[in-house]
Amino acid sequence: MAYRTDLAMERNGKTTQKENLRGFPVRRSKEGEVCYVTIEAPRIGGGDDEEASLRRLITDELQKLLPPKGEILVAGLGNADMTPDALGPICADQVFATRHIKGAVAHEVGLGELRSVAVVKPGVLGTTGIETAELLRALVQKIHPVAVIAVDALAAGRLHRLCKTIQISTGGIAPGSGVRNDRPRLDEETIGAPVIGLGVPTVVDAATLCEDLCTGEVEGAGTMMVTPRGIDSLVSRAAGLLALAINCAANDSIDPETYEQLMLA
Repeated sequence: MAYRTDLAMERNGKTTQKENLRGFPVRRSKEGEVCYVTIEAPRIGGGDDEEASLRRLITDELQKLLPPKGEILVAGLGNADMTPDALGPICADQVFATRHIKGAVAHEVGLGELRSVAVVKPGVLGTTGIETAELLRALVQKIHPVAVIAVDALAAGRLHRLCKTIQISTGGIAPGSGVRNDRPRLDEETIGAPVIGLGVPTVVDAATLCEDLCTGEVEGAGTMMVTPRGIDSLVSRAAGLLALAINCAANDSIDPETYEQLMLA
């Protein structure tokens, strides 16, 4: 039975390395020239120490991919009104935008030198009438970021990976892929800046559900998506984790506790 997946580890990508970092299994793979880092996390939000280690791991991997200097644009993709697709917008709400905080002002509030970070929630074509690729291309042409971090919900090919996997990609991302609504891909060719894709699977094909439960095909299963119980809490925790990792990757001179206070202010 064919099933849909956005995870490189479930497709035919060539695994180049498997390792254990900060207590989590990490798989590195390639599909053509695109590199993927897949982190398996049995429990996102599994306790203070465990979550801190996972956050540091994601931060480490993002810093390896980000240019050392220059402005970063963070794009929270997806539909904020559809919980399984709201990972990007909820994450964007918790990313600390610094583009407007300049020199002396940053020092006055005790933040020191800050890397410029801009944040945008492009919405979805059905409510804005604008393709995400069009909007981001216009923003890139205006503010000239050295990299775009695109955060989006993904689709998994197996139930046990839902909300338990983090994927980082050097080849961009396809908005809407997590809910079977593919839009034009976001990558350096389409928007004019390198795009780092960052996501967590929140849905799985109903066809996969049938296969995993050994119940056979169900009429219409191939057009349905399934999400786990408690998706509101799972997406909220995953979004907060990714946002904090992005904040620390962009400006690691600010500690995580300060970021949390800043975003609550």
